Amino acid sequence: MDHYKIVLPADLNDYGSLFGGTLLKWIDEIAYIRVSLDFPEQHFVTIALDNVEFKHPIRKGQILRFHCLKTRVGRTSVSYLVKVYGARYNRESEAVLFENNITFVCVDEHGSKTAITHAE
Repeated sequence: MDHYKIVLPADLNDYGSLFGGTLLKWIDEIAYIRVSLDFPEQHFVTIALDNVEFKHPIRKGQILRFHCLKTRVGRTSVSYLVKVYGARYNRESEAVLFENNITFVCVDEHGSKTAITHAE
């Protein structure tokens, strides 16, 4: 599933690049939407992101395409690989600007870890 975001001036640091924390927030939000749609009767919280390494600056006006792919479903957790592409200035390019694995754990109404009961 693909999602899109545009990088606005409020998203930039004082060097004119996208704040890394903003990109991580978007990844968390997009992956959370995906896990919520994949497992609609369950509740999840983020428990992990892989090591974070920013290799490419992302500038104002860039339209980012986020591709979210489920990679693992365990007894209580599920992981997704999120890849970020530049969709505005590199339309023909499939160069990945950023990628990360994110893991969610299934929780009950008290916030305690629980088994995933509905796998898609």
